[in-house]
Amino acid sequence: MAAGLLDWRSEGRVHVRSAGSDPVASINPAVLEVMAEIGLDLTREFPKPLTDEVVRAADVVITMGCGDACPIYPGKRYLDWDLTDPAGRSVDEVRAIRDEIDLRVQGLLAELGIKASR
Repeated sequence: MAAGLLDWRSEGRVHVRSAGSDPVASINPAVLEVMAEIGLDLTREFPKPLTDEVVRAADVVITMGCGDACPIYPGKRYLDWDLTDPAGRSVDEVRAIRDEIDLRVQGLLAELGIKASR
């Protein structure tokens, strides 16, 4: 959700990569549903593994509870967003998670000096 929201809000002005330390086989259907509600189609996306290459290429690394599984490199800015995992949650609960992520995305864009759109 964060990658989709960041790309959408920045209108592509931020290069976004999404990866997980232990990716599941497919995107949660409730996530697909709540993102579609705001016009974001994630049906072509798929969970990707977190690699050293992804982290090395990043200026800002946003983690969501990966703990020791996330590679740490000096000089990178790390943000850990403590959020509820949408796995097994209702659509209403996932919608609230989406909205919390969206607020954080807008805050990050403001910190980066990028005007959020939409």
